[in-house]
Amino acid sequence: MKELQRNILHCIGNTTLLALRKIVPENGSRILLKLESENPTGSMKDRMALAMIEAAEADGRLTANGPVVEYTGGSTGVSLALICAVKGYPLNIVTSDAFAREKLDHMRILGARLQIVPSDGGRMTEKLTRDMIEAARIIAVNSGAFWTDQMNNKDQKAAYRNMAEEIWIQTDGQIDGFVQSVGTAASLRGIGEVLRCHNEQIRIVAVEPSESPVLSGGQPGAHKIDGVGAGFVVPLWREDTADQIECVSTEEAMAMAMRLAREEGLFAGTSTGGNVVAALRLAEQLGPGATVVTVMCDTGMKYLRIFGADPSLDHRN
Repeated sequence: MKELQRNILHCIGNTTLLALRKIVPENGSRILLKLESENPTGSMKDRMALAMIEAAEADGRLTANGPVVEYTGGSTGVSLALICAVKGYPLNIVTSDAFAREKLDHMRILGARLQIVPSDGGRMTEKLTRDMIEAARIIAVNSGAFWTDQMNNKDQKAAYRNMAEEIWIQTDGQIDGFVQSVGTAASLRGIGEVLRCHNEQIRIVAVEPSESPVLSGGQPGAHKIDGVGAGFVVPLWREDTADQIECVSTEEAMAMAMRLAREEGLFAGTSTGGNVVAALRLAEQLGPGATVVTVMCDTGMKYLRIFGADPSLDHRN
């Protein structure tokens, strides 16, 4: 009989690694998808949120019943809301109408208090990111809350190092490339560093929106890929984090997310769509027999209104 867990937080991690069957490279290499949608809130952010809170508990930055604050595009906020609900911490979230309504509703249901920063037509921009950060800083100063500050918080890397070990074990060390979209850059760094320790030949690829290719040296712009592409070079990014950077447009990411749903039965968000687009490119570059791992960052159930708002979907084959 499977071991009983003490609470929902013990259900975080140890997610499935799945080979894509139909969306595959033409050269016969394979794409493996880490199904982070299996985490309790349906997102890989459960891992990092738990790591940030537990590190703060351990060193005294966060004490019993102490308030927590964070700025977030949604998934981190939902994960923090879950963890704070279980642990009994009041949570203040700064977010925006640019992000999926399902995420905002989920945070509220889990007990978070939300401050909504208006966006420019529902688009993710550098100004919006910076406005959200400043609003969270002000709340932290005025209330004395512990600010998880995900853009600068290195404690989250521990969660992703554990995720990398899962990937290494699940592939039996047979992995040639790893692809991940960049939000805070913590997941790419944490996973990439561990995989390189196991095998320095593994190619690490970062993904960013083509509308805002700042990591590639381009100009910031507006896009609609939730949770990635802050519009500036994030503090945790380092030049040696990735061997290469792939730019994927919102349109490409959305189209691939729909293909994953209709061809693989995997309903994921746009960041996952971007990951798979880039993973296919890398697999073609690496050649026949290569194994590329990427991440299903979260479930598409967080984006029902976004996908449902496109009437053309009713007519696609």
